[in-house]
Amino acid sequence: MESLLVSTGVVALAEIGDKTQLLAFILAARFKKPLPIILGILVATLFNHGLAGALGAWITATLTPEVLRWVLGLSFIGMAIWTLIPDKIEEEETRIAGRFGVFGATLVTFFLAEMGDKTQVATVAMAAHYATPLLVVIGTTLGMLIADVPAVFVGDKLANRIPMKLVHSIAAGIFALLGIATLLGAGAKLGF
Repeated sequence: MESLLVSTGVVALAEIGDKTQLLAFILAARFKKPLPIILGILVATLFNHGLAGALGAWITATLTPEVLRWVLGLSFIGMAIWTLIPDKIEEEETRIAGRFGVFGATLVTFFLAEMGDKTQVATVAMAAHYATPLLVVIGTTLGMLIADVPAVFVGDKLANRIPMKLVHSIAAGIFALLGIATLLGAGAKLGF
């Protein structure tokens, strides 16, 4: 039970301000259909974190905390740069949605956004730490939903009031700060 509760709490907190939470907001603002977005988040997270849980022990044994810190820090800085190029990202989301609908667009973009994300890395680490990877995956999925479902509803309600360029700029700033803080060793006590 501890693995379920800890993984839920850690991921819910880690997801606040994360790129996937911002993606939930953007998808809701763009498509204005909360239910298929929430279902897409659920399925993408189960699949992504399921893979992370299955590979947790192997990856944790392979990467040292120092290497993991650099990978995470550079990933955040990369996301900051990527976030400043919203037109290309949004055109791709629209193309995916045209082919697969809102659910499919959410599924694909969330799955890809979670690859190498801090919540995925946290899932890997907790799955390696606890002997119950299934409970860890359930917990991390619940944590994602706790953080992202409200973002979907806020995005749907505020779609016409908040300029997306501002949202992208703020997100880029947050990612850059997280990247720099990670590279400087903030979070060393957590193993990152």
